[in-house]
Amino acid sequence: MKTLLGYADQISVTEGDEIAFRVSSETAEAYDATIVRIINGDLNPAGSGYREEEVPGTAWRVQGRTQKVHPGSCIMVDAAVPLEKLAAGWSLSVLARPTLPESSGADGAGQVMFSLRDPVSGGGIEIGIRGEDGAYAMVQAAQGCVVCAAGVPMRRHEWYRVRVTLDPARNELTLTQGALESCAGIADSAAITVACGIKPAWTPAARIIIAARATAGGDRVFSGFYNGKLEAPCLSDHAGAVIGQWDFAIGIDGQDICDHGPFRLHGRTWQMPARAMTGHNWNGTVRSWQDAPEQYGAIHFHEDDLVDACWDSDFAWRVPPGLKSGLYAARLRSATDEDHIPFVIRRAPGTGHAPLVFILPTASYLAYANEHLAIDAALAERVHDHVPVFGTSDVFLAERREFGASLYDRHSDGSGIMISSRLRPVLNMRPKYQSWLGGTGSGLWQMNADTHIIDWLEHEKFDYDIITDEDLDREGLHALAPYRCVMLASHPEYVSTRMLDALAAHRAQGGRLVSLGGNALYWRVVYHPAIPGVMELRRCEVGNGWITDPGESCHAFGGEYGGLWERIGRPPHKTLGSGFIGQGFDRCTYFRRQPDSDNPRVAFVFEGMKGDIIGDFGLIGGGAAGIELDRANSAKGTPLNTLVLARSEGHTNTYLPSTCALLINYAGQGAAQSDLVRAEIVFFETAEGGAVFSTGSIAWSGSLSHAGYDNSVSRMTGNVVRRFIDPTPFELPATAARPVSF
Repeated sequence: MKTLLGYADQISVTEGDEIAFRVSSETAEAYDATIVRIINGDLNPAGSGYREEEVPGTAWRVQGRTQKVHPGSCIMVDAAVPLEKLAAGWSLSVLARPTLPESSGADGAGQVMFSLRDPVSGGGIEIGIRGEDGAYAMVQAAQGCVVCAAGVPMRRHEWYRVRVTLDPARNELTLTQGALESCAGIADSAAITVACGIKPAWTPAARIIIAARATAGGDRVFSGFYNGKLEAPCLSDHAGAVIGQWDFAIGIDGQDICDHGPFRLHGRTWQMPARAMTGHNWNGTVRSWQDAPEQYGAIHFHEDDLVDACWDSDFAWRVPPGLKSGLYAARLRSATDEDHIPFVIRRAPGTGHAPLVFILPTASYLAYANEHLAIDAALAERVHDHVPVFGTSDVFLAERREFGASLYDRHSDGSGIMISSRLRPVLNMRPKYQSWLGGTGSGLWQMNADTHIIDWLEHEKFDYDIITDEDLDREGLHALAPYRCVMLASHPEYVSTRMLDALAAHRAQGGRLVSLGGNALYWRVVYHPAIPGVMELRRCEVGNGWITDPGESCHAFGGEYGGLWERIGRPPHKTLGSGFIGQGFDRCTYFRRQPDSDNPRVAFVFEGMKGDIIGDFGLIGGGAAGIELDRANSAKGTPLNTLVLARSEGHTNTYLPSTCALLINYAGQGAAQSDLVRAEIVFFETAEGGAVFSTGSIAWSGSLSHAGYDNSVSRMTGNVVRRFIDPTPFELPATAARPVSF
């Protein structure tokens, strides 16, 4: 069982920066903390072995403490409410589209749509939804509580207008639940009035929370989280004068909530519920919230939204001068558990730079952060053709859902998770972690597979620096400008516009690009403009685990259209020469050299190599070709001067084409029956003396260390990197080759 876990406030630091570590020891026992440099995170004894190096002078003994995670999104209004305006009565209305209407909330007390309550005494008012009762209203006073319920359940994914009025003069509490669209044979609208001779027990501490209720547990601890969309809440006095009127269509790309009322009861979101959501009046004529924000006046709240665990720091470290750029971690060890909190140290400005930079694909790490696919997805075993094997971290996450999930998972109400964050423990972004996704053998996926590349760079004694996707997104071309050669990792699947622009600009200026993976530069993501470490994804047009609802394909963070880069007009083929074609997870195979490999333009690639077979060995699935595969296609942007140096073969029928590669399903599309699903190693020269080399396979990195690094995969990769860091320009061929297509 996991008892020790944590996260850092930063993912990338340099000399002089301070990085803070936030840790929870679930047994409250003391632990030892040390900074280590991660060289190889793979525990597989068939490989080169796990390797980490301690940084001298970094040893702490820390008294452990338990820190809780509190998921669930809502809106907080901190401004004082003019309670005297409500003494003679009030009315409250909201538009609601529930996504778990059958639920009465985690504590059975209801899912709260709007509350104005004293967090200590609990006195005040709230409206919400409670299973078969449908909408309810509650008035809590010192002498008791009055509840009025519609008595008819709401339908899932349907819009309702809920209105509650308290008339003290008549001692009446009235609730109306009205469906905006009726359904024949279903009675889901009602108007109920009950006697109410009490007044809310308000104190100046009372505050408004939308989509939850405040508790006595603290300023950031709530209960009664609502699941679904809310729109246009309005609080008025007995005469109908507005006290608060909140418009969610304003400031969609931020966290602030605007109140049109006279008392400026503005709010802010907590745990980042989904914005840029279609409202009750969306008519299908627009697809972007920027074109008609008034049709996107809804926010989708979830009881399991989590962006920031909000833990306190337990220890911090200021990066001293002279440390090598690389992947580091705070290693935590107690009597019962161990954890590593990873981060990158960049080379300090003004201290020179290596000719080669390795980009750690932290955007892709966030996309898979704390994923629950094998446990939650019914078809996981069929897709991967083997029984998933779960480690301690997987079991912990399955039991402890409060730590959030990945961008492949769904919320408890079935909607797709669109926002991920590193401001929480991410237990599958760790050295030593073995993933069920990574095929047979080492079972590596994402960061741990990328440590095979770091291990190889160390063995080959290349001078290299490491940066992260966040660095690239924040700095753009400036982050790449010092380097002659850029190296991509095993699975850089998720990239932002700024990242892709930087890679294109670097290449246009004569930069060289080496891609040592597969399914690269595939999905568009957007980083939050103000909160580092928070990322948004909209899976539109093509789903993977889920797909966006109609009209919700544009990111809230800036408004960019989401989905596959291929569908946005920038397929990976244009940048890398190849793009994703298919995947399989049972076993990996090898590449066979193709006629293009004899072209004098690529003689340097094959120096010292013998035979036609490349990579019929490896720690990931037993070969260098597998897991997810990319191949060339000039119809999608592969440059016409591209050479296909090698092509994979021997895949089983568990390797199938990607959904975006299919226009129609039919039998016989497995790799053993069809030539479509193949990985291709490609090379092409670019303007200004640059060049690109792509392996087209996630499994490539697992073959680098085979036979003491003396093998065809290692030799080919080394030949390419040495030539790519050589300043001698590449020459464009006099004539373009024939189109590469299938």
